[in-house]
Amino acid sequence: MAKRKVRRNIVTVNNVSLFYRDTGSQNPSMLCLHGRWGRGETWTDLMVRYEDRFRIIAPDQRGHGLSDKPEGPYTADQLAADAHELVRLLGCLPVTVVGHSMGGRVAGYLASLYPEAVRAAAILDETGAGASRATDLSAQATGNDDGLTSSWPTPYRTYDDALRDLSSRFERATNVRYFLESLVERPEGYDFLFSRRAMALIRKSYRDWHDMLRRIQCPVLLVRAKDSWCLSEEEAGRMRTDVKDCTYSEITGSDHMVYADNPNEFYAVFEDFINRVT
Repeated sequence: MAKRKVRRNIVTVNNVSLFYRDTGSQNPSMLCLHGRWGRGETWTDLMVRYEDRFRIIAPDQRGHGLSDKPEGPYTADQLAADAHELVRLLGCLPVTVVGHSMGGRVAGYLASLYPEAVRAAAILDETGAGASRATDLSAQATGNDDGLTSSWPTPYRTYDDALRDLSSRFERATNVRYFLESLVERPEGYDFLFSRRAMALIRKSYRDWHDMLRRIQCPVLLVRAKDSWCLSEEEAGRMRTDVKDCTYSEITGSDHMVYADNPNEFYAVFEDFINRVT
């Protein structure tokens, strides 16, 4: 069977232009939300796997990719409001929402604040805690300093220079690819599409959101990377207790990007969940 053409478009939501990818079918809808520094492009494999069963929508969230980078706000409430307005305008409610890292937090807020809009939610390797973890390099980010990429030698002179630099910073090829997906050539060289100021503001806005988790009514899949630097076992246990209808799984061979580091194991878990709730 020929693969469905992915539509790409821009829509204005909450006075911000959002770029999004859309398989455009009449199937039940799945909304995919990327993490910080990322793009909707990170969900390409998921889109291929599920395009025959779902209408899949994968936006670049505000501050990222080809979407607008306003002065603010960049709170989880605002990102969830953007997501809700996007799927409302596209006429595809209710959705199954899948979010990774920051996108997992937004997915949880979406399910909590707009319960009628969400059929089920998958939260992938995101903590329910605030911004106090010492291991988070961007916890003290200020201004345009996002705490991670601001010291990188951008703009890169060539694509190969960018590839070499990123490969020296990350052990896993999945992390390198994640940043390459946001790399773009400009007259001055290769740089990233995301706004560093937005990345800093997003992290500074993080707070403990266990109260939001306790309000979620739909089924939730909570996935932790076995070697996660983001979500501890203790915190995952607390989140599991918060959520009324929670399916929990740990993915081996991953420290954060569960869907990319170990796709075979992740998609087996994800498939079981999707079959149960849709």
